[in-house]
Amino acid sequence: MLKVGAHTSIAGGVYNAVEDQVEYGGNCGQIFSHSPQVWQDPSISEDDAERFIELSEEHDIGPWVIHTSYLVNLCTPKDGLRQKSLDSMQTEVDVADLLDIPYVNVHLGAHTGAGVEGGLENAASVLDDIDVPEGVQILIESDAGSGTKLGGQFEHLATVMDETSQEIGFCIDTAHAWAAGYDISTEEGVADTFAEFDEVVGLENLKYVHLNDSKHGCGTNKDEHAHIGEGEIGVEGMRAFINRSVEEGVPMALETPTEDGKSFAWNIERVRELCEAE
Repeated sequence: MLKVGAHTSIAGGVYNAVEDQVEYGGNCGQIFSHSPQVWQDPSISEDDAERFIELSEEHDIGPWVIHTSYLVNLCTPKDGLRQKSLDSMQTEVDVADLLDIPYVNVHLGAHTGAGVEGGLENAASVLDDIDVPEGVQILIESDAGSGTKLGGQFEHLATVMDETSQEIGFCIDTAHAWAAGYDISTEEGVADTFAEFDEVVGLENLKYVHLNDSKHGCGTNKDEHAHIGEGEIGVEGMRAFINRSVEEGVPMALETPTEDGKSFAWNIERVRELCEAE
């Protein structure tokens, strides 16, 4: 079954994300629990949470995933930033538990001089210190790999999985994987990428996909999203990735732009057109 939705605003109440998702034509999706640009605690009441859960069940929308703040840096060597990142992560998994959301998605962040090995060790250490509620799983998202950011290589993901005591999962962002050098513009390239992920990380650990086309070339480390099939990855690559994700039973959340008169609804319909299972 095709599971596709969009990153959806919680403005006016977290439950509004469900109604927006219905309007987009999605049946799963992603939210921020608060503004991702600042250190901030979510303000979600138990009543709002209950309404979110009830509406999600009523419209058969899920699984949802919470995307953490952009300020979180698991790889940092700085004690102050590490503590802020840990506190933020603890809050996010607790909110996920409140909302009955199974996944919290996070970037590894940048090692900023600690080196690749040191940065990955730092990330595993932060993950170890999070008290993750039963029924919630942390997902590490693949990265575009610019600067000292880690997660662009599948080996980075596997190293963190091996070093942490947490039972983490993973989210592949198609635009990030493309920017990091994985050529997913053809059916063969998608097959090779899934095979490499399976060998290095294990497909059983792939829990979500961020489905985005890219405005930049493969291996450029530039992260700028495009409408499905209209970027550098293109129709063939998007079609192949969508259908392989459906085959593997992995839900997909869109983070596509709203421009050129094309919205999340347009992109979700585009995904349905490219999905052979529809």
